[in-house]
Amino acid sequence: MPDSQPQPPPSSSSPGPADPGSLLLCGAHLTDGRTVDVRLSGGRIEAVGTAGSLTGDGTRACGSRVDLGGYLLLPAPAEPHAHADTALSADDRDGPVSYAAEDVQRRATEAALLQLGHGATALRAHVRVGDVQELNALAAVLQARRSLRGLTELTTVAMPRLLTGVAGADGLAVLRDALKMGASVVGGCPDLDPDPTGYVETVLEVASEHGCPVDLHTDATDPARLSRLAAMAGGLRPGVTLSPCGGLGRLPADVAARTADQLAAAGITVVCLPQGGCGSAERRGTAPVRLLRAAGVRVAAGSGALQDVSNPVGRGDPFEAAYLLASRHGLRPEDAYDCVSASARAALGLPEVRVEAGFPAELLAVRGERLASALSLAYSRIVVHRGRVVARTSAVREYCDSAATAELGLPRQGRGELS
Repeated sequence: MPDSQPQPPPSSSSPGPADPGSLLLCGAHLTDGRTVDVRLSGGRIEAVGTAGSLTGDGTRACGSRVDLGGYLLLPAPAEPHAHADTALSADDRDGPVSYAAEDVQRRATEAALLQLGHGATALRAHVRVGDVQELNALAAVLQARRSLRGLTELTTVAMPRLLTGVAGADGLAVLRDALKMGASVVGGCPDLDPDPTGYVETVLEVASEHGCPVDLHTDATDPARLSRLAAMAGGLRPGVTLSPCGGLGRLPADVAARTADQLAAAGITVVCLPQGGCGSAERRGTAPVRLLRAAGVRVAAGSGALQDVSNPVGRGDPFEAAYLLASRHGLRPEDAYDCVSASARAALGLPEVRVEAGFPAELLAVRGERLASALSLAYSRIVVHRGRVVARTSAVREYCDSAATAELGLPRQGRGELS
């Protein structure tokens, strides 16, 4: 889908009669300091007004209500880099990871729901095709996608291992079959092919034929190769994404800067993986996000491996990714969150979300009043997809009674007594 900013309907600024199927979010904090009510209807934000202004005279039906007092309301995150076929497989210690259809579908579904609970209402899953699994893993992930419809948006990237030479002929055939089956993005890892440039040329050709986006894995340690890729991919629509590009951070500063300029000129998006990557330990490292952003490269952040052999403790949490970008890489909280929300959605070709009338109702409420504190301790979350609540996570911390808390009037979430 093209990136576009929807125009609010002329009547959306006035309260008006509420749709019986609407949802009213009451008393939410916004990042600009306001406390507002937000009415959702038809999968979009219908109206935003000061707290109490959208409830009418109390006699009209307002649909369902959710009290968001004490919560910060944000555009929902998106997950631009997941591995649904291997997610949650770290505990498969009895042998190699199972690619049986029922196992892949179960893991993919559970992983998507886990990430939905964290707040991601859209997910791009990279799925290996060819080799032993052929198209079985892709078929299972597509089945998971169908079962999750209405809860989260799951799109798939077909990833063949080889695309050049005699061995690559089979990979190319499988890739074309994967797109016919329902994969919507052409991907892969040119670093693993004997002819990386030929691999990229083939991917771009197939993507152009089908009008598909491109999403490639690369460590980005070879600036000459990246320069050729940028030259080939420049201007391709609907777009090219590279990840995780950790090798860029190991290049000399001047070389990395020139490469960043070339990526920006070509309109290439870089998805970094601050939570741990998705390959071998030898290729770990996060892309130089500040350098890339300064050059004008769109930078999004994904989770990468989710509890598989690459990262047995992966959380798949966009808030952790944003927290790491702020704490380790020096991004402002607003810029760090942008990497997992607005920029991540743009990388997936999804429309922009703002907490304003007329925009898609893809929202996340987290306990707190400021974004910085939410990135630090975003435990309680309420997730809205297509205008309805699809996930809730509640966390309550309690302390035993003490003179310190009583005298200082410290906030207490819990009301019970601990023995």
